[in-house]
Amino acid sequence: MADSDFDVVIVGGGGAGIAAARHLHAAGVACLLVEARDRLGGRAWTVNGPEGSALDLGCGWLHSADRNPWVAIAQAQGRTIDKTPPPWSRRALALNFPLADQHAFSAALDAFFDRVSDAASGPDRPASDLLEAGGRWNGLIGAVATYITGAELSAVSVYDFDNYADSGVDWRVADGFGAVIAAHAGDVPMVLGCPVRTIDHRGTRLRIKTAKGTLTAEQVIVALPSTLIAEQALRFTPALPEKIEAAAGLPLGLADKLFLALDRAEEFAPDSSLFGRTDCVATATYHLRPFGRAQIDVFFGGDLAWKLEAGGERAFVDFAVGELSALFGRDFAKQLRPIRVHAWGSDPFARGSYSCALPGKADGRARLAAPVDGRLFFAGESCSTHDYSTAHGALLTGIAAAVAVLTARRARGGASAAEPRS
Repeated sequence: MADSDFDVVIVGGGGAGIAAARHLHAAGVACLLVEARDRLGGRAWTVNGPEGSALDLGCGWLHSADRNPWVAIAQAQGRTIDKTPPPWSRRALALNFPLADQHAFSAALDAFFDRVSDAASGPDRPASDLLEAGGRWNGLIGAVATYITGAELSAVSVYDFDNYADSGVDWRVADGFGAVIAAHAGDVPMVLGCPVRTIDHRGTRLRIKTAKGTLTAEQVIVALPSTLIAEQALRFTPALPEKIEAAAGLPLGLADKLFLALDRAEEFAPDSSLFGRTDCVATATYHLRPFGRAQIDVFFGGDLAWKLEAGGERAFVDFAVGELSALFGRDFAKQLRPIRVHAWGSDPFARGSYSCALPGKADGRARLAAPVDGRLFFAGESCSTHDYSTAHGALLTGIAAAVAVLTARRARGGASAAEPRS
């Protein structure tokens, strides 16, 4: 922080901020990436697991991998891409879910998606309106929706749900997606452990007040979760009520993961899966032996995840062990040991997992992304209309914001002579 004046300051060191900063740095722009945490990656976070394995506490899948730019980035870093089909694309264990029921559920889920798509041509409304009245599979459809959106269907816009673009190709990075994202920053100038408090855009140069002092810049890219903007964890002077309103319509849903060590793992096929229950929304889904490891990855979404966060790590473990013991017998608990969980809703620099638009608020993504006066720019998965909730959506909006900054600088005659080198 010895040098406090920059051409561009990027606020937020997640996928969007890293992409924006890398793009500008490669273009020869004097920029600084400022991150509140003591690490890069934001809601992408790889930690060490048992026997040197990598655990992605945040995003872990390369969704739409056939067009996802993180694939090429990971490969350029020398990472191993695992193309094993995801567990949700294959049959679940039949223990509590006979094959005939799986087929019936799959048909009901497809029919629900079709009704959502058809309804998107009319007025916006909650996606829950498209559930079949009294439908047998409504509970499980609702559970799946919480894993997709992080929220109950009653809080999800039909327009937004239908806007999501997914090719259906999903891969993983064996040594951690979060590690790929953090490493992508390369030699970008940065400061960590430095929350930004306010951005004053009244003067000729922007003044960015941080926990480590005040920076000045010609332009700023804000790459923060929508919750932090809506709740004014970062304040603008003068205020930007239109940004606060747009962000408030794009709250972060919640999807948390618990990792359990599994003794006698050979009893299960690698990459098998099951639902804790098939008759309600408040259930977890279980991915057994991911990458062939002696482990179970447990996923919780929506209201269930919020409720469990209130009870702490023990609540997640007790819930998962309870559901698994109900399926495999009481003694199965002896085969399980908790490894790690991270409560994203309680994380002060996230306050959730990924954005979903409330009914009637889907247009907020474009409004949140819109620049202000050619000096304030916005990026992040919540700014993506079709790739929201994904790391590649974040990356693409970060690059788009950087390109917009370069365009504005050229129009003003600012110092940005070169196009990005990489």
